[in-house]
Amino acid sequence: MSAVTAGASAAVKESRAPHGLVPALLRVHRSAFLFWLMLTAVCLGALLWAAGPGADAALAEYRALGCDRPGPGPDCHFSGSAVGRHQLAVAIASGLVTLLPVLTAAWAGGALTGREMENGTAELAWTQSVSPARWLAAKLAVPAVLLVAGTFAVTLLHRMLWSSPKNSLDRLMGWYEWHDDRVFEINGPVATAHTLAALALGVLAGLLLRRALPALGVAVLAVVSLVWVLDELRPRLWPTTATVTSAGSTPNPPGLVVEEGALTATGARVPVPECWGELDCPAESGITGYYAVYHPSSHFWPLQLMESGIALAVAALAVVAAFRLLRRRTGAAV
Repeated sequence: MSAVTAGASAAVKESRAPHGLVPALLRVHRSAFLFWLMLTAVCLGALLWAAGPGADAALAEYRALGCDRPGPGPDCHFSGSAVGRHQLAVAIASGLVTLLPVLTAAWAGGALTGREMENGTAELAWTQSVSPARWLAAKLAVPAVLLVAGTFAVTLLHRMLWSSPKNSLDRLMGWYEWHDDRVFEINGPVATAHTLAALALGVLAGLLLRRALPALGVAVLAVVSLVWVLDELRPRLWPTTATVTSAGSTPNPPGLVVEEGALTATGARVPVPECWGELDCPAESGITGYYAVYHPSSHFWPLQLMESGIALAVAALAVVAAFRLLRRRTGAAV
């Protein structure tokens, strides 16, 4: 009787354990998900410290050096210890977010799909009550929800830090501008879009190659190439603004400079002459003025939305390709 009772009790406990595709996915990849939670916590903690006590200490140090007064001394050109710690905290958060697409692609291609295809666990799941379509949908949806939630939270906190009145950008943010890569990507939806594209490309690589290590390498290469191409295309994703100055001065536009050079009497655009800076240079080289083509800060959101749209389009195409590939290999309606 006791053995029967014990067996029944064990069966009850087992039935109460969470079942289903999503809980199983969370159990199998719990190490990766815990690592993502830890990474998010580090980013949020670094930014919270930088927005609070870190910023207060850096600003107090800056004022103690007299850098907030007219005609600051030479020490204001260098970071003190408090400013250095503040910059380090912000750099840690932005650096981790910048690295996130590569980490996501490596995990999605190597562990999430490639390893399961190589070991045959995916085919085993398909013979149970899980269809290939549901299996792939879970592989994409569960990580996507966690990645979007964490990246979005880090982006919101970084924007709060960036726009905080007590955080003078020239003083505390390391003299970074809005268009610098480490600021631009984390300050808007681009970071989330890059990560989703990395997830989709990694899953597609795992399904395509069906081996963990090759899929990992191809996924990382694909994401690095995508991010590099988007970085190169960024200045051309929105119409630019142009400014022209006389020959006695050069334009100094406050924004992302796309092109700059000199103007001749015919209006032709030529490179800045080597004699630039000399008194007789404009007359000797036939220069009548200088020009600059740039993106002002008001172009931040158009550039963000355009780049995010391209990255999400790549993610959507990769997802469609993954479902089509799975349907062709399994013959199931996915």
